[in-house]
Amino acid sequence: MKRTQTRQVMIKNLPLGQNEHVYIQSMCNIPTKCVKEVISQILSLEKMGCEIIRVSCLDMEDAKAIAQIQKEIHIPLVADIHFDYKLALACIEAGADKIRLNPGNIGSKENVKKVVSACKEKHIPIRIGINSGSLEKDIHEKYGKVTAQGMIESAKRHVSILEECDFYDTVLSFKSSDPLLCIEAYRLACSTFDYPLHLGVTEAGTTLTSAIKSSLALGTLLMEGIGNTIRISVNGSPEKEIPIVKELLKDCRLISNVPNLIACPTCGRTQWNIENAVNEIEQYLQTVNKEITVAIMGCAVNGPGEAKHADIAIAGGKEEGLLIKKGKIIEKLPQDQIVSRLKKEIDEF
Repeated sequence: MKRTQTRQVMIKNLPLGQNEHVYIQSMCNIPTKCVKEVISQILSLEKMGCEIIRVSCLDMEDAKAIAQIQKEIHIPLVADIHFDYKLALACIEAGADKIRLNPGNIGSKENVKKVVSACKEKHIPIRIGINSGSLEKDIHEKYGKVTAQGMIESAKRHVSILEECDFYDTVLSFKSSDPLLCIEAYRLACSTFDYPLHLGVTEAGTTLTSAIKSSLALGTLLMEGIGNTIRISVNGSPEKEIPIVKELLKDCRLISNVPNLIACPTCGRTQWNIENAVNEIEQYLQTVNKEITVAIMGCAVNGPGEAKHADIAIAGGKEEGLLIKKGKIIEKLPQDQIVSRLKKEIDEF
């Protein structure tokens, strides 16, 4: 799907916009000042496929910790700042590769100019994040409710402040917990601005609700060519987010180095614990970066036929299973060897 053309913004060494790549983002849920724990979490997310990471900066201790974190990680780091321009300056000085800051919320224009000047000097972009739940009071009153038009009006205010300072290395986001409002807002943003867009559904909830809401909203937008980077927000550990976004991008044909796992829904013919096997293999595949289709089928009746398009497959049965490669049955395996053998075949593929 051809991406909508935007300005290009560099986030460290990553060109955002004017290309077909949609970068995967996540955000640490550990206080940034807890340096060792944050580094460990980021390195784990890197292995899973995260390409940009964001951290919160609530105070100067958080901001100064960025310098230490940057020494150990390999992907661009975004500092999330609200209201305090001094924190933005401290994060920039500490080595942040991008900041998330709404310029209209940090006081006088002099404060904004100081931040913009520092960003220009270090070649650091700014993401303006418009959330439906925190629109300005007058905009909310003007439209009577939260609307896509109101979100765009809010963005124009913030963007104009940066443009008055001759700053254009800007990224925009328009998040809501309502997936249909997200779709409308991002479509309108795409026709209003030429800045790269960060896709997301905010306050999306649990793994289940987030996967559904995000697939509806962000999947729709991705298939329309809208969006240059994406975060799927899930309550809890950020490690939950990466598999969902990778699956979404894979199914939208936007990335290819992601395994494809096929598993039958089970029925009365199933005579082995396929659910445990599927869960273990799904977890194992999260750090596998190769294009491979793995099928785990519940029985030897339909399994071989249904798995014929997989690179590697198992059709389980009573006490044993069939190992299948490229549609051909290779051998029978004892049931207790199925999972370990699948892992070995995946590694060697």
